[in-house]
Amino acid sequence: MLGNEGAMGGRGWKLYAMWAVLAIGCYQLIPESPWWKGAWQIGIGYGAVTAVLLGARRFSGGARVPWWCFAFGLFANTSGIAVAIYSSEVLHVDEPPTPADPLFLLLYPACAAGLALLIKRREPRRNWAAMVDAGTFTTGLGLLAWVYVIGPAVLSDETRLLGAVVQIAYPIGDLLLLAMLTRLVRSGGARGAAFWWIIGSGSAFFVGDATWVVLGNLGIDINGVQIANRSVDMIFLVAYSLFGLAALHPSARDLDRAAVRPAPRLSTPMLTSLTVASLIAPALLGIQLYAGTPINGPAIVLGSTVLFLLVVLRMAQLLREVQRQADLVRTLSRQDELTRLPNRRAWNDELPRALENARRDDVPVSIAMIDLDHFKKFNDRYGHPAGDRLLTDAAEAWRSVLRQVDILARYGGEEFIVLLPGASTGEALRILQRALEVTPLGQTFSAGLARWDGSESSGELTARADAALYQAKAAGRRQVMVAAAPHGADALPRSDDHEPAADLSVLASSGPLQ
Repeated sequence: MLGNEGAMGGRGWKLYAMWAVLAIGCYQLIPESPWWKGAWQIGIGYGAVTAVLLGARRFSGGARVPWWCFAFGLFANTSGIAVAIYSSEVLHVDEPPTPADPLFLLLYPACAAGLALLIKRREPRRNWAAMVDAGTFTTGLGLLAWVYVIGPAVLSDETRLLGAVVQIAYPIGDLLLLAMLTRLVRSGGARGAAFWWIIGSGSAFFVGDATWVVLGNLGIDINGVQIANRSVDMIFLVAYSLFGLAALHPSARDLDRAAVRPAPRLSTPMLTSLTVASLIAPALLGIQLYAGTPINGPAIVLGSTVLFLLVVLRMAQLLREVQRQADLVRTLSRQDELTRLPNRRAWNDELPRALENARRDDVPVSIAMIDLDHFKKFNDRYGHPAGDRLLTDAAEAWRSVLRQVDILARYGGEEFIVLLPGASTGEALRILQRALEVTPLGQTFSAGLARWDGSESSGELTARADAALYQAKAAGRRQVMVAAAPHGADALPRSDDHEPAADLSVLASSGPLQ
């Protein structure tokens, strides 16, 4: 049916899908006999087990273990069909617990274990938000299960202890499976066809069990209605087949790989589901008050409390995430992405504060506009990656020779600007010479140095430094030009600026990219 391993990766899953559709469709046409129906169900179930095991052969090591768990759960559940028919038709044992119940129930822990292993491989780190979402959804439906299934079974005087345990075990297994499915949906990683078929299979098992419960609570004897009985059976047959289809599909290879992308954010359907789950407790209370039926007060109070705490915890997580993103946006808005230096926005905020501090403390402050020489030629010759490397290496080299109080920022393109608080013009020139000597990859820069006159605005001071930069470039590059004071006055008005100027004749020589 499936062919060799290569076929499984290509058309094997399509052949299996066609076989499953045909087998499930023909289930409505077979004779109304427990033996016929049981044999048909077992054939489809064991076919799914075979498909899962063959699909798992493509994987290696720990990647096979989740699929083995799925195969074991399907095998046990399918085998339970044979035991149930034998118990009913031969042993005449129909009341729970029957010998088939342990086999049926093994499906839930086995599949839950497989899903847990799959989630662990997809997300090595814990995803607390996803766990809270799964807890919220499961708690809401768990309250429904208690009110309509578990509670009546526990409180009934007509059911034997072991029978009550079995009746309770089925909804608990469904809740366990539902919790793991919700957690899988909220995980990161690949979301191919195999992913959604696993979700569909687990959901079909849950829907099938829920249908039995709902029809039983409505007083409908489903075993007495052939079409209804077979239709519900077909839900479980679809659940079997979807697991086999997931295992054979090529996208199963990516299912357990560690997530490259983060877990998806709350989608509208998921948010709607969580909202509905959170409102189950008050809805139950309202229904019981309206109908005048006995109120499950303790269960509703406990469920409401747990749901409330889970919602508060989720809100706290969302608030922390919003704060983290706000901090990140704030940092990115003030930081150059390539060099990790303050960007122009941060510079425009910092310079006025520095000038105000200099005014208050009566100390000098200078700024220098720096432009890498012939950067466009370098970029064209060696490529953009090399140009980016030059910018980042230059920024790191310059910062290593600046003082701790100095601030280097990227002004734009290959232009940088540096704040030199408390530095006289002579000291500023020596600092810039050291920066020039360590410029990497054999490159040089031109710079314009401007000292604040004590009254001009930050924009005017920057404009003077920029004008001096253009003078340095026009004069042949590889040099620092001191800007003229405002209104053409002497650029060195204070006595501390008459110390010997730095010797700028020692320059880094141009050379090939290393």
